[in-house]
Amino acid sequence: MRVSIVGWSHLPFGRLDGLSLEDLITRAAREAMAHAGVDAAQVDGIWLGNLNGGFTPDVFASSLALQADDALRWKPATRLENACASGSAAVYAACDAIEAGRARVALVIGAEKMTAVSGADTTRILGQCAYSAEVDAPAGGFPGIFATLAQAYFARHGDHSGTLARIASKNHANGVANPWAHMRRDLGFEFCNTVSEKNPLIAAPLRKTDCSLVSDGAAALVLVDDTLARDFARAVSMRARAQVNDYLPLARRDTVSFEGPRRAWEQALDAARCGVHDLSLAEVHDCFTIAELLSYEAMGLAPTGQGHRLLEEGVVMRGGRLPVNASGGLKAKGHPIGATGVSMHVVSAMQLCDEAGDLQVPGATLAGVFNMGGAAVASYVSILERTR
Repeated sequence: MRVSIVGWSHLPFGRLDGLSLEDLITRAAREAMAHAGVDAAQVDGIWLGNLNGGFTPDVFASSLALQADDALRWKPATRLENACASGSAAVYAACDAIEAGRARVALVIGAEKMTAVSGADTTRILGQCAYSAEVDAPAGGFPGIFATLAQAYFARHGDHSGTLARIASKNHANGVANPWAHMRRDLGFEFCNTVSEKNPLIAAPLRKTDCSLVSDGAAALVLVDDTLARDFARAVSMRARAQVNDYLPLARRDTVSFEGPRRAWEQALDAARCGVHDLSLAEVHDCFTIAELLSYEAMGLAPTGQGHRLLEEGVVMRGGRLPVNASGGLKAKGHPIGATGVSMHVVSAMQLCDEAGDLQVPGATLAGVFNMGGAAVASYVSILERTR
């Protein structure tokens, strides 16, 4: 039983002081059902991607979605959490239910309200997604962890600070065209490549422009089984998907090899019976610019240590052979943790249905989505294809 996306919603990402977590969830749910043309009474289950961990008091958030419509009362609702891949965890759990025949219409929501707490609290909450018993763990939470990855990559393959700046400037330029992006400003390569008062080092060699944004936001999808998909105006098939989890302790693996993401890409592409060069576009998890660079190599676009060539040759740019993060990615669009994986599926579905507006990649037929939890711990790869 195949699963298809037949509708979606995407709220603006950013500092949304006037909206609570409940507001984000209910608004995204209503807009997705309206976009799909689905009545709430038709929904068989609700899956919510949400990390929380202390961002808001609403830790038990699954039933907040029922506030969107009285007809959702008594529907089973479950909150999914898998660090920064919580949104994809919700998507995949809904797919599992449909494929098992336990649901025909699923409502998937990803939401996070992050900006109501201090920067120090944000670092602490996100730091809980790392291995607390790690000996000699990098200081500074995830910026420190990914800085260590960047240092190790540079030690093996040379200093690629300029490459990271090119990724940042590419994604910020792409984000200008994204009406939902947290930051819609083209920062330029020189600014991203220069340490300054406005672009300080966060954890060497990562500068502020190498780090994703702390954002509020929500996105939602309506998924149906393939026998129902023919009744909708649009349908994007989940042609293949793969989830791979690796050890949590950094000391037990070579994080620079990005083995988990590499395996997830291999499994998904194999199941989809296609290669990476068959894709029209990809949305990948650029929580830090080094993660996007490592993703190029993990997905098979470039040999190990040669990811920089994809930027120099324009392959991953808008208008290139395989645009990566045409939406602006987490870097410009923002990274409300629970919403991210759902957002990546939404913007990819928009592209395949030729409904992405100024973001549109012309002629898009096949999209790859890579969403990651932790430092390559939980890796999710989806291959999406338009069928209607």
